Amino acid sequence: MKKQRPVNLELNTISFPPSAIASILHRVSGVIMLVTLGFLVWLLAISLSSPEGFEQARAVLANPLLKFVVWGILTALGYHILSGLRHMVMDLGYWEELGSGNLSAKAAIVLAIVLSVLAGVWLW
Repeated sequence: MKKQRPVNLELNTISFPPSAIASILHRVSGVIMLVTLGFLVWLLAISLSSPEGFEQARAVLANPLLKFVVWGILTALGYHILSGLRHMVMDLGYWEELGSGNLSAKAAIVLAIVLSVLAGVWLW
C-alpha cells in the first residue's frame, strides 16, 4: 500500500508547542549534566584532597571561561530539576491536558531563565 503524504523537510517552518520544546530541553540538559559530570567530580576531588587542592580548585574557577562553563552547568541543572518536577506532577495526573501542559512548560522555562540569571549573579 503506497501512501502519498506531504513531507515537510524545512525544519525552520515547523512550529513546536511549548511542551515539546520543554521535553527536548529536558533531554538536552540531562546530556549536558552527564557530559560535565567528570569535570565536576574532578573539581570536587581536588578541592577535598588538601588545602592546596582547595586553592587549586579556586584558581581553576577564577578563570572567566570556566566560570561560564560552570554557569552553563548550573543552568542545565536548574532547568532539569524544574522540568523533572513538572514531569513528576504530570505522572500524578495533573497538567496532562493540552492547555495546562503548555502552561506548565512555559512556567518551567521562565523559572529556569530566572534561576539562570540568579546563578550568573551568584557566580560573578
